[in-house]
Amino acid sequence: MDPNKPPGLPGVTGMPWLQQLGRGRGFQPEVPAVGRGRGLQYSTEGLGIGRARGFTTPGDTPLVQFGRGATFPMSEPLTGFARGLPVPPANGGLGRAEVLGRARGMLLSAAADPWVGVARGAILPGLEPQHRQTPPCETMIQDPKEETPSLTEQVATKNVDVPTPGQGATLVSMFRGVGIDPFKTSWGRGAPPVGREAGDLGAQLKHQVAPVGVISSPGRRPEEVMGSSEPFHKAGTKGTPVTVGSNHIPICCKNEAVYQYHVTFSPNVESMAMRFGMMKDHRSTTGEVVAFDGSILYLPVKLKDVVSLKSVRRTDNQEVEITVQMTKILPPNSDLCLPFYNVVLRRVMKILGLKLVGRNHYDPDSAIILGKHRLQVWPGYATCIKRTDGGLYLSVDVTHKVLRNDSVLDVMKVLYEQSKESFQDECTKELIGSIVITRYNNRTYRIDDIEWSKSPKDTFTMFDGSETSFVDYYSKNYGIEIKEMDQPLLIHRPKERSKPGGKQIITGQVLLVPELSFMTGIPEKMRKDFRAMKDLTMHINVSAEQHTHSIKQLLKNIAGNAETLTELNRWGLDISTVLLVTHGRILPQETICLQSSSYVTSSDVSWSREVGRDACISCIPMNIWAVFYPRRCADQVEELVSTFLKVAGPMGLRLERPNRVELRDDRTETYVKTIHSQLSREPNMQLVVCIMTGNRDDLYTAIKKLCCIKSPIPSQAINVRTISQPQKLRSVAQKILLQINSKLGGELWTVNVPLKHLMVVGVDVHHDTSKKSRSVMGFVASVNSSLTRWYSRVTFQAPNEEIISGFKLCLSAALQKYYEVNHNLPEKIVVYRDGVSDGQLKMVELYEIPQLLTCFQTFPSYEPKLVFIVVQKRISTTLYSCSADRFGTPPPGTILDHSLTHSDWMDFYLMAHQIRQGCGLPTHYVCVYNTANLSPDHLQRLTYKMCHLYWNWPGTIRVPAPCKYAHKVAYLCGQYLHAEPAIQLSDKLYFL
Repeated sequence: MDPNKPPGLPGVTGMPWLQQLGRGRGFQPEVPAVGRGRGLQYSTEGLGIGRARGFTTPGDTPLVQFGRGATFPMSEPLTGFARGLPVPPANGGLGRAEVLGRARGMLLSAAADPWVGVARGAILPGLEPQHRQTPPCETMIQDPKEETPSLTEQVATKNVDVPTPGQGATLVSMFRGVGIDPFKTSWGRGAPPVGREAGDLGAQLKHQVAPVGVISSPGRRPEEVMGSSEPFHKAGTKGTPVTVGSNHIPICCKNEAVYQYHVTFSPNVESMAMRFGMMKDHRSTTGEVVAFDGSILYLPVKLKDVVSLKSVRRTDNQEVEITVQMTKILPPNSDLCLPFYNVVLRRVMKILGLKLVGRNHYDPDSAIILGKHRLQVWPGYATCIKRTDGGLYLSVDVTHKVLRNDSVLDVMKVLYEQSKESFQDECTKELIGSIVITRYNNRTYRIDDIEWSKSPKDTFTMFDGSETSFVDYYSKNYGIEIKEMDQPLLIHRPKERSKPGGKQIITGQVLLVPELSFMTGIPEKMRKDFRAMKDLTMHINVSAEQHTHSIKQLLKNIAGNAETLTELNRWGLDISTVLLVTHGRILPQETICLQSSSYVTSSDVSWSREVGRDACISCIPMNIWAVFYPRRCADQVEELVSTFLKVAGPMGLRLERPNRVELRDDRTETYVKTIHSQLSREPNMQLVVCIMTGNRDDLYTAIKKLCCIKSPIPSQAINVRTISQPQKLRSVAQKILLQINSKLGGELWTVNVPLKHLMVVGVDVHHDTSKKSRSVMGFVASVNSSLTRWYSRVTFQAPNEEIISGFKLCLSAALQKYYEVNHNLPEKIVVYRDGVSDGQLKMVELYEIPQLLTCFQTFPSYEPKLVFIVVQKRISTTLYSCSADRFGTPPPGTILDHSLTHSDWMDFYLMAHQIRQGCGLPTHYVCVYNTANLSPDHLQRLTYKMCHLYWNWPGTIRVPAPCKYAHKVAYLCGQYLHAEPAIQLSDKLYFL
C-alpha cells in the first residue's frame, strides 16, 4: 500500500461515496476524518465526523447501509430501523411506499431533506424522556398505540447548532493542553452523542442538519465517547455481599499520553530489518524509548507534527528520506498501547531470570523433581497487562510446566521393543500431536510428522547459503554431541503468520532431532494411575494461599530490582505491590425439585444423598434390557444386577431382571457380533449394558458405533474395575441407574426457572488433536418448560475451525421438536456458546448470530427474543475469598460483575462449583446479544440455575448444563464415532 495515499476500501474504486469512509488506522490528510481509529485523529481540513456502525455521512444523495457492507445511493425516501425498534415515518405509520432499510443501529429519516444517523451509544431524541435512565441491554420499544411525532417533527423540536471550529466547547479530558481542536477530531469510535445530554461536549454540540444520536446495540456496550457522563450499568444486585480478591494488580500510568506516528520511507524500503536499523540510527531524535513495527511508531514524547530524517541504504548507498508524521495522541491506557506494554513486561521477566517457554515464563532453577515418575515440574507465571472496566491491570497466574525426563528417542525405543513389526505406525500414533521442548533453547514445538528418510547425518542450508549437517550444527552452536546417528527426524510445521508490516509470510517446516527433544505433559499411562496423579497434583493444584504467596513474591522481586523499575519507568508504568481486593456477591441458593419433594441446596451444593432416596421426576421402566460380559466377570455382574434391584425402588425406577449374555472371550468382534444378533432377535430392546475389562478404546469405539449409528439404542459401558469394590458398589449402582434413566429419556431433577416459554441452548466445538479429523459442533436444546427434556444434534466442519456454520440446521430442528412437545414455539431463546476466545467475539457476533436470526424466518410470523452468551473457561482470572488479609477459596455462587469485566460487553465472572482442591477458577460469561431485555440479575441467576442441571453429577458444575451436554455429544462424535449419530437418539441423553 502506498503510504502517501489515504487508505480506502479495497475493491470499491467505482464507488466514490464509499471511498470517503476510511476505516484504517492510518492518517488521512486530504479528506474529512470519517475514521474508526480508536485514538485521536490529529488534524483534518474540515469538520470531523466520527463514523460509528450504520452511520451515514451527509451528502446530496441519501445513503442506506446494509449491515457493515457498502452503502448504496437511493433515490426514494427511506425508513430504517434498528433491531426491535419501530420507527414512524413522516405520515405517522409505516406505509408501503417507503423503503425499509434495516441496518444495525441506523435510522434514516423518511424525509428527504434532514437526515438522522443513529449509531450506538445514546437514545434517539424523542423516543424516550431524557430524564429516564435506560437499563443495560434494553432495546427501546415504543407502544404503537401512543401518538408519536414523526422523525421530521422530532428533528424540528430538537434542532441544535454546532459551534464552528474555534468556538471552543468545553471538553474535560487529559488532552486539554495538547492543542487539538475537538471539532476536527473523531473521538473514540464514533460521533459524540447528542440527544442523551451527554456531558459537557454532548450537551453543547449543535449541527446544521439534524441531531446525531446513538442507539444501544443488544448486548453490546455503547461506543465509548470522551466526555460521556452516563456510565454503562451491568452490575446485578441479588445476593449477599462478600469481599473477594483476584490475581490482578493495579497499574498506574505516569505518562500524560502516548503519541502515534506514521513513518514513510522514500524511496520505499522493503526490508523490515533495514527499516528498524534506519530508525535506530535516529534515536537522538526519537529517544531511546520506542515501539516500532515497520510503519507505525509509538513514543512517550511529543515530536513536531512532521519530522523529516535522512538515512543511507547501505546496500546501494541510496539516500532515503524518512518522514515521521503524527497521526494520533493516545491516552496511556489505550488498547493500542497494550502490545508494547506487554513487550516491556517480557523484558522485566527476563531481567528476573525467568525463561520464556511458549507464552509463559518459568524458573528451571526451582524445578520440582519427581524421580519415581521420571518427571520434573517447572513453576512459573502467565502474565499479561490488560485494560478492564476498573482500569489497567497486571494479570498474574501461577502456572506449571510438566516435563518428562524421557526424550522422544527414549519413547521410540520403548515402542520398538513393544511392536517391532508395526513400529512406524505406533510411533506416528503415539507422537503426532505431542508437544516437545528442546532444552538447548527452551522452545516448544508440536510434532506434525516424522521424516523417516532423514537422519542427523543429513545436511541443510543455513541462512548464509552454506551447507551443514545436523551433527555439526549442534556441536558448533550448542556444544551438543548427537549419539544416535540413524534416528529419524521430527517435523514441525509452524502456523502461517505474517511478520510485522505484513510483507513476509513465515511458512516451511522445522526439523528436530528426537534425541534432543523432550516430551512435555502428563503421559497417558500416568493419567490413569490414581496414585501418580495424586503425587503430581499436590505440586500443581496450589491452594489460594500458596497462589497469592507466589504472586506477592513476584511483585516483591520486581519492586526490589532497580533494572526492572527502570525498564517500567521508561513507559511510565508503576505496578502496585498489592493484589486487587473488591466487593462481589454470593447468589441465593437454589431449590432442587424432584417428583414429590424439593429442598434447598446445602453450602457445598451437593444433593447426592437426596437423589438416592427420593423418586426422580420421571422414570422409564426397564422391561427389556441386556447385559453383555466376558465369562471371567460373571460374579461381578451378578452382584451388580442384584444391587440394581435393591436401590431402584427408592429412586422410583421399575426394573426387570436383564437378559444376561455371557461372551466366550473379550475380543472386540465377539462383543459386536453378539450385541448385533441379540438386537436382531429382540427388536424391542431398550438398553445395552456392556461390562469391559481394562481401558480399551477400540472396544468402546466399536460398541458406540454399533449402538449410536448402525443399530440405534441407548448403551452403557462399565469397566469391571468400577464394580469390583463391594463397599462402594451401592453408591456406584445408584449413579449408574441415574445415568441409565437419563439415557432412556427419564427426568432426574430440575430447578425453578420463572421465565416461561423459554428454550435454553448449549453449543460447543470439539477439535481432533491430530488435526486429521473434522471438527465437531455439539448442539443441545431444551424442549419443555421445566428444562428436563433435551434435543441434541451434531454437525461436522473443517478441521480446527471454531466458528460454526451449521447453526441454522440444528436450531430449526430443535424448534420443530419444541413445537411437537408444546404445540407452540418458544418466546425466548437463550444460547450458551462455549469455546470462544475474546478475539473471536466479533466474529461470533457477525457470523453466528445472523444464522440464528435467519432461522426464525423459516417459521411464519415468528420473532422470538434472543440472548447469546459466550462461555469462557480457559481464562487466567482467579478469585479468592478475603478475611483479615488471608486469602481462601470463595464459596459456590460467588459472582463478580465489575472492575475486571470488559469495557465493551455485558459480562460477569461466576464461580458456580465447589472447589475441593486448588484455587477458585471462575467462568467468564459475555452477553454478546440480548433482545429479551434480560437484566444483569436475570442473566446471572439463570446462568447459575443452569449449572445445577447436569444429571451426571448431583451438584453444581463449572459451566451451564446445556454447554456440558453439548461438549459430551461433540466429544463422543469427534473422538469415537467420527460420524453423525442416528436421528432416533436425538431426544435422549445417550451420550452421558
